Amino acid sequence: MPDLVVSDLRLRLGDSDILKGVSFTVPAGEVVALLGPSGSGKTTLLRAVAGLETPHGGSIAIGDKAFFDAARGIELPAEKRGLGLVFQSYALWPHRSVFDNVAYGLKLRGTPAAEIKARVEQTLAQIGLGDLGTRFPHQLSGGQQQRVAIARALVYEPPLILLDEPLSNLDAKLREEARAWLRALIATLGLSAIHVTHDQMEAMAIADKIVLLDAGTVAQEGKPTALYNEPESLFAAEFMGSNNRLDGTLVEVAGGRATMEVLGERLTGLARTTASPGGKAAGIIRLERVRIAPSPGPNRLKMMLKAAMYLGERWELVFARGDLTVRTHAAAPLGAGEHYVEFPPEALWVF
Repeated sequence: MPDLVVSDLRLRLGDSDILKGVSFTVPAGEVVALLGPSGSGKTTLLRAVAGLETPHGGSIAIGDKAFFDAARGIELPAEKRGLGLVFQSYALWPHRSVFDNVAYGLKLRGTPAAEIKARVEQTLAQIGLGDLGTRFPHQLSGGQQQRVAIARALVYEPPLILLDEPLSNLDAKLREEARAWLRALIATLGLSAIHVTHDQMEAMAIADKIVLLDAGTVAQEGKPTALYNEPESLFAAEFMGSNNRLDGTLVEVAGGRATMEVLGERLTGLARTTASPGGKAAGIIRLERVRIAPSPGPNRLKMMLKAAMYLGERWELVFARGDLTVRTHAAAPLGAGEHYVEFPPEALWVF
């Protein structure tokens, strides 16, 4: 299958610009996650690719087949694009069996009965529901209903699957299991997909590439490891992972390092700012990269332990000093009182 290419896509709803020139590519056989906070435009972008929303600028194409091109006046309706769509609500027919739900679209297309039977049975077997074809949606668990919705999209053998937060209706434990199952299915079948989610863990687990959206623009795109370990902006750094933010004053920028003053003390980290010394600075560090030190030293603040929370596989410790609160993970709780909290320079980004 050729790549899906979205170029300079712009879309307005009423007086609001929802997409402001979004471009990205879905390489054949890969999964791209559209990630971002509510209102960032990710679902609208998915719907535009599906043909359910009409942009006013840009283009969408798979290879030399244009789905939408504002400059050439091309707009294929959704049913002509041949894409598989999985809704957040699953949208199963309650009065139809699993088999008939999956087969419905093929019947509308006039597919011969023998071919329908073969393709539906094969698809249900691929998703682990081969023996549940005669059941109805109300007889299935939430996870099984989600699989039926995916099967209904797969049975067309489309060039691209569009997944609109397909795991959000599952409880936490089922969501983790479904995440692993979906990633395994995608890898096994070699699917190309766009996966919309607000859950960064889900995006990192399932996708080959993440497109992080912020107010209708692409804040950053790349492999999950790149977005997590090499954020290009304060927004990207704060959105990905669980973080501590240290606000202060920029003191110096030199040699790729930046020094900021926080609570009257100096902390040095990796420079992600072009600001001049004397201005405001924000330091971002992941919870798991904060360290507890036995004594004073560089990049360490003396802070009071306020709480220790047991999370099963680890403890989460909460420290405070003045208006600053810092959280970190530890293998065991600490004693009450003051401790030295270290912010390793290679793990602290200064914006």
